[in-house]
Amino acid sequence: MRGVSITEPGDADVLQVADVDAPTAGPGQVVVDMVAAGVNRADVMQRTGHYPPPKGASPLPGLEVSGTIREVGPDVEGWSVGDEVCALVDGGGYAEQVLVPAAQLLPVPKGVSLTDAAGLPEVACTVWSNVFMTANLQPGETFLVHGGSSGIGTMATQLATAAGARVAVTAGSQDKLDVCRELGADIPVNYKEQDFVDEVREATDGHGADVILDLMGAKYLPRNVDLLATSGRLVVIGLMGGRTGRARPGQDAQQARRGHRHLAAGPARSREGRDRRSRARARLAAHRGRRRPADHPGAPTPRTAPPTRTASSRRAVTSARSCSLPDLTPHLLKVVRPGCAFP
Repeated sequence: MRGVSITEPGDADVLQVADVDAPTAGPGQVVVDMVAAGVNRADVMQRTGHYPPPKGASPLPGLEVSGTIREVGPDVEGWSVGDEVCALVDGGGYAEQVLVPAAQLLPVPKGVSLTDAAGLPEVACTVWSNVFMTANLQPGETFLVHGGSSGIGTMATQLATAAGARVAVTAGSQDKLDVCRELGADIPVNYKEQDFVDEVREATDGHGADVILDLMGAKYLPRNVDLLATSGRLVVIGLMGGRTGRARPGQDAQQARRGHRHLAAGPARSREGRDRRSRARARLAAHRGRRRPADHPGAPTPRTAPPTRTASSRRAVTSARSCSLPDLTPHLLKVVRPGCAFP
């Protein structure tokens, strides 16, 4: 079969389509014929040598896929050849066939195309495990998500709105903020023109944010701390703005008085990250057979970028001869690579 291999750390030209060994399903595993794979920042980081796969995982990039089950291994129950599925994997998603532990499979929600379903597992598990399982977001609380128009941001906005929270988002253009509003955001902030601390404080009458989901890391740390409400929770899941940061003088004592909690989540491929996502997958999979996310109006769904929506998404779905993984910074919505891009 064919897969996208990383010949060495570097730019997009180190990605090449190559013949690789086809997987065989062992106990508790299935093989999925890939229809589409989600494009995540982790794939770009792996390409540049900064995010290696865990021991025993496929060296190929790709953390989430959708497709149909090709082979079912021993001891697998509840799944059959031909079932349409999506899945979160530790690697190997950029290939024509993908080996998946059966426990990591999810059914494709009604109303979601098989291609778009590739954009569901990573965002759903990341948001559910961090915002609800770790930070324990509650109805009536104010929730701020940075990067509101991204795959994580659009799913977080929908889930938090469905849970009864008031949602604030940051994004860098009016077009992106308009999309966020359509998905339920109450407090849109253009971070290029506005200070999110001032805007959220004003919109909440000085209360601030009860939960913040941050992808920036060090760059936003002092301002995130300033914005936290009493007993507020800060969850850091990305380090786009740097790995090392310091709170401003006096903030440590302020945090103690106000009961702040800093909940820095581990990467998806760390043991902590995998355990947390496993619990989230189990909760999501437990709903199999019940009403599914897209069965009723307004329910959360993966919002994927059409091939012509942005330059980055256009590059993401072009022929895999070039295997270009985009700079994801300017993208809008979730980026998905259809499997038909293999030459």
